[in-house]
Amino acid sequence: MSEHHDTVKHTLDFMAAIAAISSFLQILTPVFGLIGAVWTLMRIAEMISGKQFFELIGRKKDNAE
Repeated sequence: MSEHHDTVKHTLDFMAAIAAISSFLQILTPVFGLIGAVWTLMRIAEMISGKQFFELIGRKKDNAE
């Protein structure tokens, strides 16, 4: 196998192990719920302001000298 395939294989193995442990401990569902809630709040903020979310949280520095 090439080095790229080994990296993908190890990454997927790690993710599978984390998913198995998380589902056993029943913490995967609340994590995805939290991610979904944050995503929804970001989309609502975008719809209200009409700007992309990164523009809302980005801060511009003043060029005061």
